[in-house]
Amino acid sequence: MRKSEVLAAESVSCLNKALCHLKDIWEEIGIPEDQRLQRTNVVKNHIKSLLDMMVKEEESLRQRLVSSIQTCRTDMEKLCLELQLNAFEEEGGISMLQQENNIRTQVEALLKEKAQRMQQLKALLEQEQDLCDILCSELYGLSADSVPTLEQLESFSQHVASQNTEKAKRYAEFADLKRQIILYMAELEHTPETSFEKDVVCEDEDAFCLSRDNISSLKLLVCQLEESKVENEAKCEANREKVQRLWDRLQVPQEEREAFNDHMVSSRKRNLEALRAEVQRLEELKLLNICNVTEAIRSEIAVFWEKCFFSTDQRQDFAPYFSETFTEELLSLHDAEIQRLKQHYEEHQELFDGVRQWEDSWRLFLDLEKKATDPTRFTNRGGNLLKEEKQRSELHKSLPKLEKKLKAQIDTWESEQDSEFLVHGQKFLQYVEEQWELHQIEKEKEKQERHLKKSKQTEEDMLYGTAVRTPIKRRLLGTTTPIKTRKFNATSSISSATSNSSSRSVYGSTVCRSPGPRPPLSANKTPLVRTPGVGKPPNPRLQGCNKENEAQLKGSPLSEGLQL
Repeated sequence: MRKSEVLAAESVSCLNKALCHLKDIWEEIGIPEDQRLQRTNVVKNHIKSLLDMMVKEEESLRQRLVSSIQTCRTDMEKLCLELQLNAFEEEGGISMLQQENNIRTQVEALLKEKAQRMQQLKALLEQEQDLCDILCSELYGLSADSVPTLEQLESFSQHVASQNTEKAKRYAEFADLKRQIILYMAELEHTPETSFEKDVVCEDEDAFCLSRDNISSLKLLVCQLEESKVENEAKCEANREKVQRLWDRLQVPQEEREAFNDHMVSSRKRNLEALRAEVQRLEELKLLNICNVTEAIRSEIAVFWEKCFFSTDQRQDFAPYFSETFTEELLSLHDAEIQRLKQHYEEHQELFDGVRQWEDSWRLFLDLEKKATDPTRFTNRGGNLLKEEKQRSELHKSLPKLEKKLKAQIDTWESEQDSEFLVHGQKFLQYVEEQWELHQIEKEKEKQERHLKKSKQTEEDMLYGTAVRTPIKRRLLGTTTPIKTRKFNATSSISSATSNSSSRSVYGSTVCRSPGPRPPLSANKTPLVRTPGVGKPPNPRLQGCNKENEAQLKGSPLSEGLQL
């Protein structure tokens, strides 16, 4: 039995005891029956009203519970819909009070979740609004009245974070562009004129709108200022060249040039104005000194003629160069010609440098070829002969390679320019072939001259009896080489005397007696006793040189008379 049933049975028992007790009291007092009945009816009504009141109160509680459950269910359904959560599943087999408590607790949790989301949404919306005002970007699109889902909040939070990153990036870009703009304006001595330029330079950085259009406008402004700077520098440089050229032509004193040095370095607006004024002044001065200036320009023209390998005909094509009537028109023609030559040289400088390199190598090659035929080169010390031979060998290899490279470059240039590349009035390869042919002709000429000189010397030796001596080898220090003299027979002496007497009778003048023919010095040398570590083996190159001389001596007619 339940405790509530036990308590109910006890309540009935108490009521019965109270009624019995009241009945005993009434009998003892002697209250009549009708009054007893009346009093009993009062007790009954009182108990009934009390119980009715209690039942009514409990019924009201039950109604409140039912109403609360219904309200909580409605709120919970609405919150689940707003928060986009699944419906709450109620627990079965529980009392109404427990049911109401469970539903009410769930509603309170949902309300708390909704408040948190709305608070987070509000903060993100405020940040987004500030970022959109600075970046001039569009809003994300979340409504401030609807409850966002967790996914929406996460996505919105990432969007705001990316906007913050973009803001930092654009701000850094803006700060760098602003620094460049201020620097360029300072160099150009340019003051902000448009409202945009004033906003960039003069206003607070935080107040500047970092929109894409503004950043693009900043970049465009930087490009414009940079172009103005480059243009200004180019103008300054052009005017500097004019000033320097006019200074040189007019022979302006160094002191006057040094006073103008500040404008020859910087490229600001005031420097450009000063340079223009100086050019104007020098141009006026130039007109007063046309003769000297024209001669100075002619010197420059001659230098560029040499640099560009112009032939005599090409130089004579510029007839004003040879005019002696100095006028302003003649000066203008010379100015135009020097500018044309400079442009021509700058456009084809690579080819001209290559031809110049070939000519330098060719001159060095000719010099080494000339040294190779010099007999005194064998007496040089310090290994110069070996260096020259090595250098000559390298030039033999490098010259054809350089000619091949230049030929390819010239072919490309001629196909692009649709004209011939001339060196001294002729095509480069013809010029190279002509130089090689001239070199071969010169070698043949020298060879014939040596042969003729050798033949003439041999005839003189046969005629006058001059003895041919081979080069004396270097002797060791502190040693002497005894030379043995050969005794000639009487026949030789008589023939020698007869020859000398006949010479005197033919020419009718006093002629010194020629010494008798001598054998080669190598045949008269006695063997030397070499101490270990003192003597050195003979140089192979010098040995070859001596063998060549001996071969020439043996092949001459005089050598036959010297042999025994």
